[in-house]
Amino acid sequence: MGVRTAQQTDSAPKPYNNAIHFNALYENTPGTYAFRATDQEELSAWQAAFRPKLRESLGLDNMASDLSGYVPNAERLDSEDLGSHVRERWYLWVEPTVPLPFYLLLPKGMKPGAGRVEASPEGNGREGMKPGAGRADGHPSGTGRGGKLPLVIVPHGHNHPHIYVGISRDEAEEAHMLEGERDIARQAAAEEGYIVIAPTTRAFGETRTEKDIQADRMHSCRDQLVHDLLVGRTPIGERVWDTSRLIDWAIENLPIDADRIAITGNSGGGTISLFASACDTRIALSMPGCYFCTFVGSIGTIHHCECNYVPGMLRMGEMYDVAGLIAPRPFCAIAGRHDTIFPIAEVQAAYDRLRAIYAVAGAEDRCVLSIGEGGHRFYKTPAWDFVRRHFGA
Repeated sequence: MGVRTAQQTDSAPKPYNNAIHFNALYENTPGTYAFRATDQEELSAWQAAFRPKLRESLGLDNMASDLSGYVPNAERLDSEDLGSHVRERWYLWVEPTVPLPFYLLLPKGMKPGAGRVEASPEGNGREGMKPGAGRADGHPSGTGRGGKLPLVIVPHGHNHPHIYVGISRDEAEEAHMLEGERDIARQAAAEEGYIVIAPTTRAFGETRTEKDIQADRMHSCRDQLVHDLLVGRTPIGERVWDTSRLIDWAIENLPIDADRIAITGNSGGGTISLFASACDTRIALSMPGCYFCTFVGSIGTIHHCECNYVPGMLRMGEMYDVAGLIAPRPFCAIAGRHDTIFPIAEVQAAYDRLRAIYAVAGAEDRCVLSIGEGGHRFYKTPAWDFVRRHFGA
């Protein structure tokens, strides 16, 4: 086969254009599980086929196999009464080698240590998940449903874990937290009266690599990704795994209403909120902040952290298809009109597609897009209004 020279072509050869190439990839990649259902029976069949495939692609099946029979242990580190709520620091060993730090926030009226379980016989300060252990004997009035409270899980994004519970370590952090209403876990406990778990997102905080901790880098997401890929995992999958293990622990050890579990977080916390809700149907309400968009129009076009990527994701479906796995459970996408990394036009396009899925589910009124007049931040007023509407005032 001969090689054509520039003189033999109709025009000079064109230089490589990465945008053209990537767009061509996206346009020619079929979504096997793109939503096509026309009634509720087809919707249920689509979810039943897609959810296991998504879990497999995230690496959750590999994790479940590798950790088969493992029972996480918990340890409480300290407790602080802040007046409006009690804030406790805990570890949950989500894997034998991963003590995941999390904050437990208990609203006023619950006793400090409400989530504490009995010490293990070995006396090592680590406790197993014992049914009924450590239940509080004082609850806020008017909670209903046997005195049990809703649980809100609040994963953070590319930020320090402590900001979500209202801790700032300098004036810059304080301003960043208050300007963007980023103390989301504190809001849920102190202002809304919910039990709250605010976990460290894996590859942040204490779960960074030693070198990143020493260099004071925010996260170790690249290291997490490359090691995960070698063993058939993904960062998103590990973070979904952690969320589910925290739900297991909360159901066994806290006075929560297991029918009223919500999840919300901003940016990377929105990522976890969306994927965890799609994979774990115990989450009754999903409220991702500044994340819901299209994959192509956000992480496929604009520079984002490596932790956002799932191998072959677009061969399964778009983000609105993933969110469709949440239907008919209440879903609220929080967005910023001037968010430059999750563009509002793409958010609106994704929402229109998701509304169509909820319409087939007969639950169009449970799917909401709330747009704040700002950038990449949380917007607490519409968020908590939505939760109250579905969980009760």
